[in-house]
Order: sequence, then structure tokens, then C-alpha cells
Amino acid sequence: MKPRLSPKQAAVGIIRRLRANGHIALLAGGCVRDMLLGHRPKDYDVVTDAVPQRVAELFKKTRLVGAQFGVVLVRQGGVWTEVATFRSDHEYADGRHPTRVTFGDPAEDAQRRDFTINGMFYDPLTHEVIDYVGGQKDLRDGLIRAIGPPEKRFAEDRLRLIRAIRFAGRFQYRIEPHTYQAIRRHAHLIAHVSAERVREELEKMLTDARRAWAFRMLIESGLLRHLWPKSDWNAERAELSAAMLQRLPVRSSFAAAVACILVHWPSQEVNRICRDLTCSNDLRKRVTWLVEHHRTLAEADDMSLADLKRLMQHPGFEELLTLTSAWLAAKGRSLSAFHRAVRRARAIPADQVAPPPLIDGADLIAMGLTPGPMFKRILERVYDAQLEGTVATKAQAKALALAEVPRTQPLRDDGR
Repeated sequence: MKPRLSPKQAAVGIIRRLRANGHIALLAGGCVRDMLLGHRPKDYDVVTDAVPQRVAELFKKTRLVGAQFGVVLVRQGGVWTEVATFRSDHEYADGRHPTRVTFGDPAEDAQRRDFTINGMFYDPLTHEVIDYVGGQKDLRDGLIRAIGPPEKRFAEDRLRLIRAIRFAGRFQYRIEPHTYQAIRRHAHLIAHVSAERVREELEKMLTDARRAWAFRMLIESGLLRHLWPKSDWNAERAELSAAMLQRLPVRSSFAAAVACILVHWPSQEVNRICRDLTCSNDLRKRVTWLVEHHRTLAEADDMSLADLKRLMQHPGFEELLTLTSAWLAAKGRSLSAFHRAVRRARAIPADQVAPPPLIDGADLIAMGLTPGPMFKRILERVYDAQLEGTVATKAQAKALALAEVPRTQPLRDDGR
């Protein structure tokens, strides 16, 4: 079995084969930017003058995923690499895809890309950077600049309005003034981008350590109020969300970040907004739960042990701790009661947080009770007592269950 290649090895191997067959082939886009910054790219994209059909001839395992746009996936050493033909784009009818493309050369291909820092090429065989757009200078100057007229770049793909801010946040760069003014003028166009693409971009932005800075840029640019339908923001809400994002740990989940943003809304609205953003059911439920409970531990001195344990049983409990801490700090409120609740929670042994119930519905039936809605109430009451530590054995649990039975509930003949 051949060893699996790294993404870089796979891309360079593709470039070598294309070169050996008389074609131009280079690395392009974000991987070039990241290498120049000293970062390890997540993936490597190859560009070439070979048309898609020619690429498919040269490699055994390919997928023509976007042949009309010159894009082929090539599998080498267990790694799929995107290989695209140099092209120039014609009119964009839908704010995302060109109506047609013309295959061309590296200089033409660079001009149709989004930002200068993403518009460079790199020859891994000669270690040469090919830069037709001034990307190296903008990297040195810390600048996000659209390639060519900003309005044209944003009209071609409206998601670039958010991508500019995400890149600025990620690298702590400034947005070039003409590019930024174009973002502000055309912010409303983001409402016409598919919700799934917006949510994916937000996830990249809000799981980055500089999420708060980027969120403030969404506010200042005017994009925030267009990210989902019926988006209702005022300065106070926006600033609280930004302050909460600022106080999240560096490594925080997307769910916790979204909860910071939606903390002002009631559960029903949180559910709707998450649906509008095409969040998964798990993410939607997690965010809704976090928002519903973000104040629960703020003043938890009177919380019962059972209620605390039930809260701890939720898979989002650790995220809830970070959210509550961020909310209290952003509001300028005391964290004393919250810290006491955290110490209390940490003192509970792990095996006592969610112990198996001492009795279940089958036990109630065996005790002579008739199944019905009452079962849920009885079992919850008994389990609460178990979590509190006032019931420790099956016999004690059964006795409490019988004590919870209403007098109008008869036992069956075999009951006791």
C-alpha cells in the first residue's frame, strides 16, 4: 500500500506531471498567501493552461466537478486536489457564477480573483512568486484590497463583501479605503447571497480568535443588519454582542459565538434565525439552549442540587459557562455568584452528575400502577430526589414513587 501524501506533496506531484507534459502549472490563491505569511495552508490549489479534458487524460482518478468553469478534482496519493484552468470570466448573471468563461493565461486569471493577497501564484519547483496584482506589497502593508474595481468584484460574487472583513479580522489588516467604501455602499446585496454560504463564512469568522474585531467591522460596514431576514439591531445590542465575543476564550465554538450574537432574542426568534441561516438541527438546538440558560448561573446560590446536575447533563454545559461569564463581564456585573456555582459544579464527582435512574416505567408497572401521563411526573420527581441524594436505593425510590401516586389512582389487583 502506497503511503498517503500530504496535500502539498499531492499538489506538487500534479504540477510535475503537468510540466512534464508541456503545460504551465502553478500553485494559486490562499495557499500562496499563507506560505508567504509563514502559515501552513489547509489545502493547495493548482492552476494550469491544460483544459479540463486534458487534465482528465493525464490523471487516472479525476472528477469533472466544474468543467464548464475549468475545474477538475485530481486524486493523487489519497488526496483530492483542485486543478483549474487559467481563465477570464464574462458577465455574472446571478451574483456568483459567470455566464461563461474563456480559458487564458496566468495574468488574465489573476485579474478575475477577489483580493490582491489571494491573487498570487507560486512555482514550487523554482520557488518563484508570480504576482500580477501587487499582492506581496499588500501583504507587507497589511492591506485587504480588491483586484480592480471593487464594485465589479463584489457584483461578481456578493459573498466577497463578508470575505473581505473575515480576512481583515483574521490577519488584523486594514481594508483599503476604496474597497471598504464599496462594501458600505453595497452591504444590502449580502441579503441576496444564499443563507448557507453566509453561515459558512460566519463560522470561519466567529471561530477565529479575532472574532470580536470582525464582528465590529460587520456593524460598522452595515453588513450585520442584512445577514438574515428581519434582523433587528440597535447600537446597544450590537455593542453587547461585540463585548461578549471579546470575552470568549480564544478557542470557542461556533455555537457559543452565535449565542453571543443572539443573546438578545427570545427562544422562538433564536430558533427562526438559526433556521434562516440553515444551521443544522443540533447547532440550532444548542444555540437556543445556550440563550435560554445564559442567565441561569448568574445568580445560582439558591439553585437546587438536582437542577444544577440537570444543567450539567447537557452537552453544552461547558459552552454555557463561557457564555455566562462573557455576558456578566460585558454587562459589568459581579461574577461572584457565578464563580460559586462553578466551584459547586466542579466539586460534584462525574459519576454523580447523571447516574442511571434507580427505577423506570417497568418498575412502576410491576408495582401495580397503570401507565399514563402520570408516569413521567413520578419518574422525574424520583430522579430529582436521587440527584439530590435523598434517595439512594431502589427500595427508597419505589417508596417515594408510591407516595407520589394521587389518591384517585388505583393500584391493580396485583399491586402492593
